[in-house]
Amino acid sequence: MSESRDYDDIPGTYVMDGKHHRRGYHLNMFCMSLNKAENREAFRADEEAHLDKFPMTSEQRRAVLDRDWLGLLRSGGNIYFTFKIAAFDRLSMQHLGAAMSGAPMTEEEFIQMMVDGGRSIEGNRSKTEEKHG
Repeated sequence: MSESRDYDDIPGTYVMDGKHHRRGYHLNMFCMSLNKAENREAFRADEEAHLDKFPMTSEQRRAVLDRDWLGLLRSGGNIYFTFKIAAFDRLSMQHLGAAMSGAPMTEEEFIQMMVDGGRSIEGNRSKTEEKHG
C-alpha cells in the first residue's frame, strides 16, 4: 500500500524519496553512464542500442528518446542525473527550466522569470489549484 506524503500535493514536485529512487534506478544509471566518453559515443552512435543495456520501463525509454524532461522526472529520474542527457545535447539548465515550465516559454522568458523572482505562488500551492507543471 502506498503511503501519501505531504509533498505529494505540491504541483511539479518530484521528491527523490525511496519510492521515487527505486522507480528511477535504471533510468538514473543510464544517465550516469554518460559520464564516460565511451558511453557517450555509444549513445551518440545508436541511442536505442545503448538504452538496451539498461532495463528501463517503456515509459522511461520513450522519455529519453523524446527528451521529455518532465516525463523523465515523473518516471523516477533525478534532475541532477537527467541533466546529463541535456548536457550531452548541449542544452543549458535554463533551456530545461523553460521546457519544464508547463507553459510554452522560451529560454529567455524563463531567465527573465527567474530574474524577476520566479513563478508566482498563486495557483501553484497545491494540485487542487494547479495551473502549471
